[in-house]
Amino acid sequence: MRAETPVQSGRLAIEIEWDPAEHVWTAQVPALNNLSTYGDTYQEAADKCREAILGFLEASEKEGLPFPIAPTEARILLASLTDDSKAS
Repeated sequence: MRAETPVQSGRLAIEIEWDPAEHVWTAQVPALNNLSTYGDTYQEAADKCREAILGFLEASEKEGLPFPIAPTEARILLASLTDDSKAS
């Protein structure tokens, strides 16, 4: 039996890290071809990424593209890659 991928399980991890060169928090979703966004704060990056994920899933569904998760079934998990005490 094969293990489920993050997309097949309905879980999408968001990786959030501080970019010291740009002075912003970056957020990416490895399971969605590294879909990414950024924000001035950790929370803003997380919120923008959630919106981007839902937009991606809705557009895929609308265009009839194969995608194993319906927008209402996605559970989003945050994974901080750095100490979030650096929030601006």
